[in-house]
Amino acid sequence: MAEQAQYARYPQYAELARQLSGVGAVKRDLGRILPADCSAGSAAVLTLLGRHGDLRMSALAELLAVDMSVTSRHAAHLAERGWIERSPDPADKRSRILRLTPEGTAMLLELSRRSTDLLAERLSDWTEDEVDQLILLMTRLRASFGDCRTTAHRPPPAPPSPPPVPGSEPTTRTPAQAT
Repeated sequence: MAEQAQYARYPQYAELARQLSGVGAVKRDLGRILPADCSAGSAAVLTLLGRHGDLRMSALAELLAVDMSVTSRHAAHLAERGWIERSPDPADKRSRILRLTPEGTAMLLELSRRSTDLLAERLSDWTEDEVDQLILLMTRLRASFGDCRTTAHRPPPAPPSPPPVPGSEPTTRTPAQAT
């Protein structure tokens, strides 16, 4: 019953939440096109290194929003395949700097090609304007949420109060003033 009341208060947002849950299916399809030796986590690491350049392991863990142990496992997997190099950080020898190798750059290009091809296939009946609009709206949606790793959860805004019924406004006059 409470769920129905919430839908009644914000029907558009309730529908948006239902539609966004379907994004998981899109992500699963994109995950299915990854090479057998490249998990979604590995692809995320390659993508971040491609976007940001060389990164300290701690910075990568923060960008991935995962524990250092998870980041370390991803880095080990990628290094074993020759897709990244791990070298000591000159500023802190205990830390490692991760960088793409030429093989890693080639894998990143292959991942991008596969994703692009799948999206082009699945959205073949969309117009260019519709794809541009989707990009614009998704960019705006992400910006509205900010950096999800550091932004505290904000509850939804309270619905506006109904206007007062004429004649029912509270009064501050005392009974003696009313006469």
